[in-house]
Amino acid sequence: MGRLDGDIAIVTGAGRGIGRAIAETLAAEGATVVATDLDEATAKDTAAAVGGLGIAADVSDRASVDAMVARVRSEHGRIDVLVNNAGYDVVGPFVSSDPATWDRIVGINLYGVLNTCHAVLPGMAEQGRGSVVNLASDAGRVGSSGEAVYSAAKGGVIAFTKTIAREMARYSVRANCVCPGPTDTALFASVVEGNDKLRDALVKAIPMRRLGQPTDLAPLVAFLASDDAGFITGQTVSVSGGLSMS
Repeated sequence: MGRLDGDIAIVTGAGRGIGRAIAETLAAEGATVVATDLDEATAKDTAAAVGGLGIAADVSDRASVDAMVARVRSEHGRIDVLVNNAGYDVVGPFVSSDPATWDRIVGINLYGVLNTCHAVLPGMAEQGRGSVVNLASDAGRVGSSGEAVYSAAKGGVIAFTKTIAREMARYSVRANCVCPGPTDTALFASVVEGNDKLRDALVKAIPMRRLGQPTDLAPLVAFLASDDAGFITGQTVSVSGGLSMS
């Protein structure tokens, strides 16, 4: 038996990278996984791999989120686990950043979490059970050069997670935050593309001397989603090979 047998779990940004690894791990633990992604083809690919449902959704668009949540409730009747993994970034010094990119970065990374939680939490409260796991970033805990707006948004996710953990505890609904350090994903590759010195410097700064892998994150997310973490809420945990410690 898996730790999530019978649970209905939504994973945003599940088409690739960390989100895909999370979807696969939750499914291996017995959950029925709804894989959502802005890219419908990758969402459906992940869903096919885990035997779940794939839905195109833009977390920054409330109407898109509402339609996705309504479909999940229509097909499965309930939502037990929400994993907010979808993310986006444009890297560069803040003073030379284009304000037009700020809305997209904040829209996906922060408003995306607000939208999904606002749509899902009332149902979790009504059923008296649920778990939210938000993927933030060590950038939101300690800052990250070249990622000012992203860091601000992820810092907001951390603070928001603590607050909903307080508000929802009376309903036995938990909320926790997982902060990846530098992780070997397509997003990370786009950040260090053509800059081997930056990649090497990041690896050397990590005490365990390697980048994280999506499979390093997924087991913690599954644990926090499960009843094994039934008395854990409002916590922020880094998975960074020791790059940041608290």
